[in-house]
Amino acid sequence: MDKLRAVAVESGAGLVSAQFACEMDSRDSLAHLRSEFVVPKVNQVGGESGIDNKDKECIYLCGNSLGLQPKRARRVVCEELDEWAHKGVTGHFRHAQLRPWVSYREPVVAKMAPIVGAKPAEVGVMNSLTTNIHLMLAAFYRPTAQRYKILIESKAFPSDHYAVESQIRWHELPANAMLLAEPRPGEHTLHTNDILDLIAREGASIAVVMLSGVQYYTGQAFEIARITAAAQAAGCVVGWDLAHAAGNVPLRLHDWNVDFACWCTYKYMNSGPGGIAGFFVHERHTDNSDLRRLLGWWSHDQHTRFDMTNEFVPSPGAAGFELSNTPILTSAALLGALQVFELAPLHKLHQKSVLLTTYLEHLLLTRVGSHIQIITPQKHRGAQLSLLFASERVFTRVFDALTRAGVVCDERKPNCIRIAPVPLYNSFSDVWQCVDIIHSALAQ
Repeated sequence: MDKLRAVAVESGAGLVSAQFACEMDSRDSLAHLRSEFVVPKVNQVGGESGIDNKDKECIYLCGNSLGLQPKRARRVVCEELDEWAHKGVTGHFRHAQLRPWVSYREPVVAKMAPIVGAKPAEVGVMNSLTTNIHLMLAAFYRPTAQRYKILIESKAFPSDHYAVESQIRWHELPANAMLLAEPRPGEHTLHTNDILDLIAREGASIAVVMLSGVQYYTGQAFEIARITAAAQAAGCVVGWDLAHAAGNVPLRLHDWNVDFACWCTYKYMNSGPGGIAGFFVHERHTDNSDLRRLLGWWSHDQHTRFDMTNEFVPSPGAAGFELSNTPILTSAALLGALQVFELAPLHKLHQKSVLLTTYLEHLLLTRVGSHIQIITPQKHRGAQLSLLFASERVFTRVFDALTRAGVVCDERKPNCIRIAPVPLYNSFSDVWQCVDIIHSALAQ
């Protein structure tokens, strides 16, 4: 809040005024990045039709579900379609943009690795998030009679819950092999010390700890470094679902010694709906012959892959976990999206994200505080704030008002709205207008 207050004093604009939001936008050194994206019009996203909205951009605060389309993603996809049209199969080895398809993963992981705090050799790109979770668990989940449990949060995203549940069934283990970290009674988020206490109590029976980097519903960012260190000290393998963390919060997977991690790329990385997923395997596992990982053609070393000997030689690093050739069109969309991240230092993006979210929180508490409960922690969070309303009726009235006005955010019935200002393309004026609409809807 200190920077926001300083700007208010210097500019003479009140913190809750539209003038202040405009002042912050005028000082935003990253504001130009918005022009890298296609922002839908109000009437294209279900807002009220009318001549005033024909060319008016919507207020898009839903990057926690699906990021906006980067213009570079369209360009790179079109380039690959042209290569396919003009080169056919020879595009695997000859490419006008010097991106031969046979090694297409390399520029993708090189651009993605810094975002998750990894070495390029530790990052892979393939499949979708849940498929990659299954593949990582196939390698890292080695249950024994004594150590057989998987620890996840009790309100994990359903796909994670189903994946862990099915892994346990596949291994023919009892239902108590799924260990759930529960919030304290009457609370929505988890305390790090409670997670550490649970690991201390149950550690000898836990094979894998697999939590979310950022919890999808509450927006809570977990303390990855502390939890990883404690779990590994108890003898557990530690993996993370970073679906809501990658591209959102600072990550240092290599330095934090994380064993594995998986993430989708269509939220904060903006790769498009159902975009190809990423994964991380720490370099210390590269030569671990005890890992019973599942293999495919692309797991084989690229230098002898086309010798077709059927004598397996693993690719080094995360590449050795990939199964099939890289899907070019979905990877092209991701490659174009990742190019945008290179236009600004990651720490600057994070600084803007903190300012946007702090400003959103201040406006909400100041203008509508008595009508909502913000369940996202102040200290540990990313771009998302999750708001609870007193009743489903009030929630519906507010969400409908936002939709009519062309504000795109996310609903979780019966009474939760998730709002996520993304530093790549959102403005302080976006945040102000969103809260102003909420305020007006509650005043009805």
